[in-house]
Amino acid sequence: MRLLPFDEAHAATVAGWPASPSEVEMWCARKEFPLPPGVVTGWQGEPDVRSHLLFDDLPGDFTHGLPGDLTDGLSRDPSGGLAGVPSGDVSGGLPAAGPIGYGELWLDIEENEVELARIIVAPGARGRGVGRELVRALTRQAGETGLADVFMRVHPDNDRALRCYRGAGFLPVDPALAATWNLPQPIDYVWLRYAGPADEHSGGDDRITS
Repeated sequence: MRLLPFDEAHAATVAGWPASPSEVEMWCARKEFPLPPGVVTGWQGEPDVRSHLLFDDLPGDFTHGLPGDLTDGLSRDPSGGLAGVPSGDVSGGLPAAGPIGYGELWLDIEENEVELARIIVAPGARGRGVGRELVRALTRQAGETGLADVFMRVHPDNDRALRCYRGAGFLPVDPALAATWNLPQPIDYVWLRYAGPADEHSGGDDRITS
């Protein structure tokens, strides 16, 4: 898989991924269904927003079952990527097949933080770990900005996304902090902060405080 900067040629594809009005609302807090492609295109003009697409370079379940000449010398590093492959790229340089995921980085220089936002996976790619890989790749990109913290806000009814993001190393912030951040919001989002690879914080009280 490879994470690449967003190309507006894929705006209609991404806009067509939500399967219902409720999915649109959980994804991007919009009411339109189907979502007009122009909405996705319009996001690209927002200041301090960096949009990315995840492309499915490898058939099947990532490297599993590939011929040896495609995987020789590639090993998993602790971050979940492939050692020797550039950040955000777990393809080994193979040609991209098509976009299967979309997500944004919202940079806040004054607050010294990045928020991962508007994350969605193509319907045909769900259920095989693509969302987790997408979040991990976006988190690596966020780390390269040099900003100190990485956050996410998640619709409280999106249980599947919450499980995915926890598996990618995100944990809930302290409830009092979340309540403060939710004061100007239309709903009470679940706020998460990146805490490192998931296996580093398993067990115990896994809430994060500021």
